[in-house]
Amino acid sequence: MSVFFVLIFVSMIGYLIYFSMEKSEDFINSPYNTRQDTFSDRVIRGKIMSSDGEILAQTDVYEDGSEHRIYPYSNMFAHVVGYDSNGKSGLESEANFHLLSSHSLFLDQMKNEFMGRKNYGDTVISSLSTTMQSTAYYALGDRRGAVIAMEPSTGRILAMVSKPDFDPNTIESDWQWLVEDGNNSNLLNRATNGAYPPGSTFKVVTALDYFRKRGSFEGYSYLCQGSITTDDHTIHCYNDTVHGQEDFYDAFASSCNCAFADMGTMLGGNSLRDTAEDLLFNKKLPLDTYRTSTFTLNNNSVTGLVMQTAIGQGDTLVSPMHMALITCAVANGGVLMRPSLIDRVVSDSGELVSQTEYTAYKRLMSENEANLLGKLMKSVVEYGTATALNGRGYTAAGKTGSAEFDENGSSHSWFIGYCNVDDPDLVVAVIVENGGTGSESAVPIAAQLFDAYYYN
Repeated sequence: MSVFFVLIFVSMIGYLIYFSMEKSEDFINSPYNTRQDTFSDRVIRGKIMSSDGEILAQTDVYEDGSEHRIYPYSNMFAHVVGYDSNGKSGLESEANFHLLSSHSLFLDQMKNEFMGRKNYGDTVISSLSTTMQSTAYYALGDRRGAVIAMEPSTGRILAMVSKPDFDPNTIESDWQWLVEDGNNSNLLNRATNGAYPPGSTFKVVTALDYFRKRGSFEGYSYLCQGSITTDDHTIHCYNDTVHGQEDFYDAFASSCNCAFADMGTMLGGNSLRDTAEDLLFNKKLPLDTYRTSTFTLNNNSVTGLVMQTAIGQGDTLVSPMHMALITCAVANGGVLMRPSLIDRVVSDSGELVSQTEYTAYKRLMSENEANLLGKLMKSVVEYGTATALNGRGYTAAGKTGSAEFDENGSSHSWFIGYCNVDDPDLVVAVIVENGGTGSESAVPIAAQLFDAYYYN
């Protein structure tokens, strides 16, 4: 019995040492740990900067010792950088521990503490690019929606825009009307927490499920006559377009609803659900602040709902970030890298404190599956619904979408895709609320982002 208690005691001591050395900072750094804010008693909140050296947030200290958080770009980075009063959001929340920790020179810290002065917190260097962010911001204009740009090989987020937005410089004075204005939901980050029907962008999921069940896209043939009726439920192609005889690539490139509704009835609810969940539907996404996308089909689902779901309608809801992550996996040979907004943390004197390691989160599909989906998405640009991206000095692949959201047939405009298809550089996801077809509103925005990446 004595030996047993000694072993328990030694184990507890060992765990305390391990916790102190390896895990304590993770717990302290949790955005849910409100005790972090007590660090502000002795630390001036550090800066947030872009990857290209621009200040996105800083604290000004006045002669009377008062402090004021300043956001030089005002609304442009509102959701992704966030705010630091009336609670916290964005990077202000995610990087709170770093911003309120000081790795200034030890002697300088001692001197400041002796003189009753605060030390400066560390500077967080984000992955955000002012060029990409400003391009996304102005391309979206005064429309509602979201734009995301990411590096698929690293998971670095270069741009994240959500509109309607707000000015974090005036968040305190504007707070009341911001929280009461339910029609606009300015504080909602639509990029990470918006919930939209995916429209035809979901055909990437249906295509993957078809390949997994049939083993090939070759040999598929469908005669589109503009509509399809099964069990008294009718699906129409956009504007009742008659696509005629199609193989799989033609059906994908022209975004034929009839062909994909037909596939859905062949695949069934369970099969579609299993593939969707492999792509993280109904699953926790890599960062805590990302909304879980929902998928409800099973083998008991009625035929009409299966048909609707296969073309991205029905009850499926997804965030723009989730669609960006799926696209990143396709562009990166099936492997999803863990998304990141922070490149590194440095002290106020510029000494490196920590560097983000870009690591794989999960393999979502095989390399062969990713290559085949990429080939499908390339056909969309070459001769399908996103030909506006063709011939611009770089190669591109993608999928457009028109997601109906009311009984009048109004639709959100979607695009997901990437550029430099042989060695992808950039993934873009765009949604424009009530923007019509993907080729109308979302594709031109994506084109501006791809152009800015290569030519600015």
